Amino acid sequence: MPPELCSPTPPRSSAYINALTQEIQKKLQRALSSPSQRRNILQELFADIALEVDDRARERILSTEEDVISPAEDDINGPLCFYDVLADYYVRVPESGRPILDLIVQLWSQSFASHIFFLLFHKGLFEVQLDNADVLLRYSSALVQGATNVFWIDIQTNTRRFQSLFRYLLEEVAMESRRLNKIPVQVQRDLYLLLARFIFFYNSVGKLASFLKHCPAFPNAFLVGGPADIFVIELADQLQKLKVEPVLLHYLSQIKVLQGMELRMATSTRLKTCLYSFTSPGGPMYPTRAVRHAAWDALDFLFPVGRYPRHLISLFFRLLYPWYWPSSCWNFVISCIKAVFYSVMRMLFSRWEEVREQKRS
Repeated sequence: MPPELCSPTPPRSSAYINALTQEIQKKLQRALSSPSQRRNILQELFADIALEVDDRARERILSTEEDVISPAEDDINGPLCFYDVLADYYVRVPESGRPILDLIVQLWSQSFASHIFFLLFHKGLFEVQLDNADVLLRYSSALVQGATNVFWIDIQTNTRRFQSLFRYLLEEVAMESRRLNKIPVQVQRDLYLLLARFIFFYNSVGKLASFLKHCPAFPNAFLVGGPADIFVIELADQLQKLKVEPVLLHYLSQIKVLQGMELRMATSTRLKTCLYSFTSPGGPMYPTRAVRHAAWDALDFLFPVGRYPRHLISLFFRLLYPWYWPSSCWNFVISCIKAVFYSVMRMLFSRWEEVREQKRS
């Protein structure tokens, strides 16, 4: 991918995308006929679909009378990838994607099948009407599962390659009742929980207030609380699962937007406990020094009451583990040296500025 086309027939974009569709069908058929190679083939296909469109393919797709996706949209949403083009095309021409969909259905239980389904049909599911309730439930559940898997790939690699997909689900689906109501209520809840877990990672905290207003009804809301409580519970669970230090630091830096949010006592305690688990070295989280300091900053910012007793208790428990003393002392000495150095430098620069001002006058 992309395939070579010797003499594409007009319109060029449709012919090119039809050729891409045929290539995808061939790989899916190979996966069906080769059980031993099935996972590798699907993984390769997923990687191909997620590739950024190169300049030659971009000319064939964009410089036509029948634009599949506009260059302006490409600039706004980031790099144009093959799944962007294919997903838009399968909305405009649904029958082109049906053979692929039939093959994916036969591979439901295989790794990367839900990933591929999500990339290719994340728009079609909300734009094309499906009358069969069972099929709609199956497809929408697979979409949420595929989105979860795809977004976790970004988490593990600390990239935001699929940010445009997240923003589509957040802004065009979760906040758009016309599209959201096309999927079953239970899947709406699953989608809300999914977006709650990744909204910090994809830098969409500016949409948080609007996102909470569009929270679907949960049957256990009288137990767990309102939209804010549900969001914070999911966020706390997500923090416990993060193992990539830069991603965890990013979450902890973003979490300060929760200040002032009205939460139930149980939810507030849950968040406090989650943050406190990152403030001590060792198990079960084994946080790095940077994570511990970020967790303390977030904890002190969100819960200023009891700040000093928490630090004293933490210091007491640190004293119970002598093997941590050398590193703690060393870091304390380094911090003191840096503080003295920066103070001296500031004093020297201020004196230098005073001397320059006196000379000028």
